[in-house]
Amino acid sequence: MADELDLLRAANPALPDGPHYGDGPLDHHAERQLDRLLRNRAPWRRRMAWSLAAVVVVAATVAGLLFSGSTTTPAVAAPLPLVVRADSTPVGLAELAERARAAAADGAPALRKGTHVQSWSMGMSDDKPPITLPEERIVRWKADASRTELVVATDPRHPGRPVLTDEGGAPRTVEDGHVLSDLTYPPSWSDAPPEARPPADVAGLRAYLQETAYSHTALSTPELLDAVQELLNHWTLGAAESAALAQLLADADGLRPVGQVTDRLGRSGQASVSMGSDTRRMLIMDSATGAVLGLETTFTKSEPRYGVKAGDVMEYSTWMR
Repeated sequence: MADELDLLRAANPALPDGPHYGDGPLDHHAERQLDRLLRNRAPWRRRMAWSLAAVVVVAATVAGLLFSGSTTTPAVAAPLPLVVRADSTPVGLAELAERARAAAADGAPALRKGTHVQSWSMGMSDDKPPITLPEERIVRWKADASRTELVVATDPRHPGRPVLTDEGGAPRTVEDGHVLSDLTYPPSWSDAPPEARPPADVAGLRAYLQETAYSHTALSTPELLDAVQELLNHWTLGAAESAALAQLLADADGLRPVGQVTDRLGRSGQASVSMGSDTRRMLIMDSATGAVLGLETTFTKSEPRYGVKAGDVMEYSTWMR
């Protein structure tokens, strides 16, 4: 419970020295913290409270998928880590930043608020095997500052196959393309990142991402990658913003180019890796334009308590226009 309590305390909009039970509107910081709490996927911190009935359903479902045929890939299987092509030559981040600047010369494509993201996240509990939850989310903003958000359960690795979801708190399978939510939100304006328009210059974007991460100091590379993920979950970057981001990533310490990969949507990109104490982050960028295509986090150490092995994918996001 410590992690959840820490998140709740951080999201508490009441100031320590402010009036209790105030009825006034939340400030920008409180709005962003609450939004971050509601959207926080932090799958490695999740503790699923599975009922006995849910466990029986999942066990039967998994067994059926695993033993339905020796040549059938189970739909609940975790994605394998992306593999770097052995015959590829790594392209440095500085070179990718130069290509991004060249691609931005004509100003197209333009920045657009909203996102189209495919994600896989690992759900874990203390006493049950981990499960992988694939989702696709499309957010579109309208001229009046209202927005729509469509979330479906789908996994492009297994078109048409059942998809595992924890919708409603109980793991179960649904049909591919099952709508998890289809919501329309009223007009909303904010002048704070990540809702505010991101700048197209390196210094401005660095400050923007620092504010996105609620940090008063320079971001470490892992913190920078987290902030980039938050940015791309709100905005579809234009060529100019992608060029600024590519340069910012080129200036970061600890990102090592490793070569070419094919992402989970079949796109070719250049991968760079950042190593942590127990995870590896792989950033995938378009070889021609320097745009960020995806971000993968894998475990580098086993966690027997949660049934996690070194090399398992913790989470993966891939962004589309």
